[in-house]
Amino acid sequence: MPGRESMPSTLDRSPEEAQRTWIEAHDSAVETYGEGERAHRTAFAALKHSFEKVGDHWEPKQQRGPSDKQAARGADSRSGDTAGGVDANASKEHLYELAKKLDVKGRSSMTKKELVNAVERANDKKTAKARNR
Repeated sequence: MPGRESMPSTLDRSPEEAQRTWIEAHDSAVETYGEGERAHRTAFAALKHSFEKVGDHWEPKQQRGPSDKQAARGADSRSGDTAGGVDANASKEHLYELAKKLDVKGRSSMTKKELVNAVERANDKKTAKARNR
């Protein structure tokens, strides 16, 4: 299935460049691995190098690179948790600003890890709400 047809709804609400990154990575992965979960994981890995999930869409990252420990290990590694599109390698200040933008309560007393988790939960809520519209 071509990338445009299997693109997640969060990318429909994202910049064209994010959509193009997903589609190109997905279609290339389908040629290599066939359609399925591996092609989707590969497309997300490519997307997360340049974009981070903010609420119900993806926005360009301040700095390119892996978004979490799982992404840094590479595409062939299946074990480990991801941060659900949150750039866990970003500074605490950046994560705080995202939490503020997403109206996360209690953000001022959170550790960096807690901010990552709180932003991930807030993103999931916004995405679910956007899908139910």
